[in-house]
Amino acid sequence: MERRHAAGVLWPDGSDERAAGNLRSALWRLRGADIDLMVVDKGSLRLRDDVAVDVELVGDWAARIISGRLRPDELSMMPSLVEALELLPGWYDDWVLLERERIRQRLLHGLEALSRELVAAGRFAEAVEAAMVAVAVEPLRESAQRALVAAHLAEGNRVEGRRCFDAYREILRRDLGAEPAPELTALVDPRPVMQRGRDPWPSTSAEVVVG
Repeated sequence: MERRHAAGVLWPDGSDERAAGNLRSALWRLRGADIDLMVVDKGSLRLRDDVAVDVELVGDWAARIISGRLRPDELSMMPSLVEALELLPGWYDDWVLLERERIRQRLLHGLEALSRELVAAGRFAEAVEAAMVAVAVEPLRESAQRALVAAHLAEGNRVEGRRCFDAYREILRRDLGAEPAPELTALVDPRPVMQRGRDPWPSTSAEVVVG
């Protein structure tokens, strides 16, 4: 990347001269701390080829599991995954917002795929945890809620599955005035929709009897 462009992106407020000075100072401090991350010349700068970037690692991990190319030894959540879901917190530049949402969507899809793979491997506790991370990030995301309910049911925890469904249904009704999709409802009540009627579950879960 051109040094002038990098300085303008990182320090958009103020003059070009001030931004260039900030960049020189940052690079000088890195060298002084013996942190050898950058390849720099008078006109450009880039990361060294051997530098690992956490966001790239988790993004690549998510891409592999979404496409079904994940190795068995990678079938777990990476330690830096949750942090990567909120890229550069406190930054609100346009380029950050777009990149943050791109990474967020990829990782949410990756977590849902991970939960399904863990269910298939019989690792139900980990499957539930992966789905719960996705739900915590976006409670209204139906695909994440579906992965969570499915993981509970696969483990044989029908009450937990019903509880998650009821909680999601209440959030959906309150925030959007909508009902869960038939695909999600069918997980906890496999009867045909016409048999269930308009309101298949009572408004509170206290009197629900799981058959």
